[in-house]
Amino acid sequence: MSTQAMIAPGFSEPVFQSQAAFRALLAALSEPGTLQRVAAGLTPPEGLTAATATALLTLADYETPVWLPATLRNGPAGAWLRFHCGAALVDDPAAAAFAVLDGAAGEPKLSAFNLGTDQFPDRSTTVIVQVSAFEGGAALALAGPGIPGTRSIAPQGLRPGFADELHENGALYPLGVDVVLAHGDGMLGLPRSTQVEEAR
Repeated sequence: MSTQAMIAPGFSEPVFQSQAAFRALLAALSEPGTLQRVAAGLTPPEGLTAATATALLTLADYETPVWLPATLRNGPAGAWLRFHCGAALVDDPAAAAFAVLDGAAGEPKLSAFNLGTDQFPDRSTTVIVQVSAFEGGAALALAGPGIPGTRSIAPQGLRPGFADELHENGALYPLGVDVVLAHGDGMLGLPRSTQVEEAR
């Protein structure tokens, strides 16, 4: 069986589906902590959630290096991304425009990714963190642009100390990475402008 025959299809209606997914991503990042869903109707490759696969299919191309954990990079997910997006898969987190992180994995830390520069803060990495659920975990209090007052989320499947990493990332603003939590077909945005604290 050829490699191409084993690769799952991407969007069936690329223009419509990528526009819808882009709007959902934009809403997730402009209204941090609000659940946005993508209805792309695609079957993601092993190791990627539907939301992660849809986001990468929408955003990644041959000009945007992508970092994946080695097991994904060397497996069906890596082959799928190379085929559908033409994206270069890099092993250096700091070289990535987009990255996929297992929320429970110990490494790499958010600070290992490209945090942007004073001249080009917008060139930082967007990190998609795959979690096991959006509810039932330790509560995090969010504040900042796009949030009236404060907003609370409680994702499951984040490594110990991840809330501290998010807090430190927010303190770097306008530098820092933009984070998108992904589970199933859902996304929660945590842009660098969001202040994150563990709820007391």
